[in-house]
Amino acid sequence: RALCVEIVLGLRWSSNPKTASMVQDLVRDGAIEALKKCFSSRMEFGTAGLRAAMGPGTSCMNDLTIIQTTQGFCRYLEESFDDFKDRGVVIGYDARAHPPSGGRSKRFASLAAAVFISRGVPVHLFSDITPTPFVPFTVSHMRLCAGIMVTASHNPKQDNGYKVYWENGAQIVSPHDKGIAKAIEENLEPWPESWSAEEALKSLLLKDPYKDIHTQYFKAIQKHCHHRSEVKIVHTSVHGVGHTFVQSAFNAFDLHPPYAVEEQKDPDPEFPTVKYPNPEEGEGVLTLSFALAEKEGATVVLANDPDADRLAIAEKQESGQWRVFSGNELGALLGWWMFRCWKAQNSDAAGVKNLYMLASTVSSKILRAIALKEGFHFEETLTGFKWMGNRARELLDQGKMVLFAFEEAIGYMCSPSVLDKDGVSAAAIAGEMISYLATKSSSLSQQVTTIYEEYGYHLSKNSYFICHDQDVIRSLFERLRGHGGQKDSYPTECGRFSISAVRDLTTGYDSNQPGNKAVLPTSSSSQMITFTFSNGGVATIRTSGTEPKIKYYTELCAAPGNSDVTHLKKELDDLVVAIVEKFLEPQKNKLQPKPA
Repeated sequence: RALCVEIVLGLRWSSNPKTASMVQDLVRDGAIEALKKCFSSRMEFGTAGLRAAMGPGTSCMNDLTIIQTTQGFCRYLEESFDDFKDRGVVIGYDARAHPPSGGRSKRFASLAAAVFISRGVPVHLFSDITPTPFVPFTVSHMRLCAGIMVTASHNPKQDNGYKVYWENGAQIVSPHDKGIAKAIEENLEPWPESWSAEEALKSLLLKDPYKDIHTQYFKAIQKHCHHRSEVKIVHTSVHGVGHTFVQSAFNAFDLHPPYAVEEQKDPDPEFPTVKYPNPEEGEGVLTLSFALAEKEGATVVLANDPDADRLAIAEKQESGQWRVFSGNELGALLGWWMFRCWKAQNSDAAGVKNLYMLASTVSSKILRAIALKEGFHFEETLTGFKWMGNRARELLDQGKMVLFAFEEAIGYMCSPSVLDKDGVSAAAIAGEMISYLATKSSSLSQQVTTIYEEYGYHLSKNSYFICHDQDVIRSLFERLRGHGGQKDSYPTECGRFSISAVRDLTTGYDSNQPGNKAVLPTSSSSQMITFTFSNGGVATIRTSGTEPKIKYYTELCAAPGNSDVTHLKKELDDLVVAIVEKFLEPQKNKLQPKPA
């Protein structure tokens, strides 16, 4: 009965003939399971906003669910800001499209704008596709109340998403997500003018920030430009939005423009040349880039994900093979470079005490090692840039300088102008670092080794298993919490490796803290346990917020001077095998390994 009610309301409230037709076909064919999949649950609005497949029904991204979400968000903002109708919002979008359901990022952005305009709220709607970082930049630059980016980043082509930023220029954190979710539930029926996207586009309340923000953004990141040189670099935007913006960023830095991978430089929602549009997946996404680099004589490849907020880098080795750097290695390189540039510009040694770098708790501890030796501050946050962005804003408001932040999932914040990961500014800054190293007859690979020799080797190995069964996930983590059949009792060893500390950010337990109470925020809705080992190893096992994955992150942190890399690598490899076999038990739990 509840399913029938949702279907009837969906058909009555929707003005999209394509999704209506898809639902009617399912009803006619008696496709109960398919209808249940579409209508039996509503997408859950969280701190990451929404992300789901495009299609009909309450569990998918479509015109109606975009309107419902925006109505709730609009109501919540009305309650939160007295000057909301003076300041307004910004809305950006990528190039995603789903022809069967008529879903398109641009269409969703226009509908969201119509909702706000129907309530008399000024909307700054980009007139063309834009990288995700431009939205938080616009929020901060124009002092707006909020921002929305319609994107599914590097997810499969059928997906889309709705990402939300608060007035501080960072992604929302709790309790805003719960307040917005409640407001959505209270505003499900479309308001009379919510479907009037065409009328909204003619409204005097609508402004296009594209030209001004394009100018101001590149002006802001130019502050981080210190060296100029001519080096051949290849860039791919993987059929996303990044091409134009990275070319402009290199131009702003007075660098030789990167060679663009022709087959991938223009936005294409089908992502025809790659299996997954995610540079994190490594070489498969970069095949065409390597071929172009060979042709042009370039030794470095830069790759953005489709919404240009992440950056991957690969470098040709003397052997002729290509090395794709891990997110942690790039974090080490960019962190070293940002500090080196700061030091060259600041002669006052005391100023270092005002400097901060941030990283998520599952990322490498290399910045901590650099901070200990160089005298600046390092802080760890929960996983995700929403935490780093909000912490950065707090520090900036206290007069501190946040020089750099990163997460191992190839996300980098190299400028406080954008309080989120930004693959555009990171690409230009990386281009400059590569140029500088070339003048010293050095390379990225050589510099990573130099950093590890000076501050201690930090070797990491991260991967994941796919699991669609929530019961399996729950029991796997509960087994770790109930070691030996005892509640709240954690393992003291994993194979031959002794465990010295445990932190569980699902329950709030931390054996290293007074009263075993964790300092970092906890969340019972997501699983996350970190084990520290006596040999200097750290391993975190967690669930993904946006994908059906159990992720694991491992790192072996050696003291400066311990440069027996072969031994360190074997020790880390053995630790990973033990964690997978003893803690994750993939055969028993029927976990699918990461695709090769």
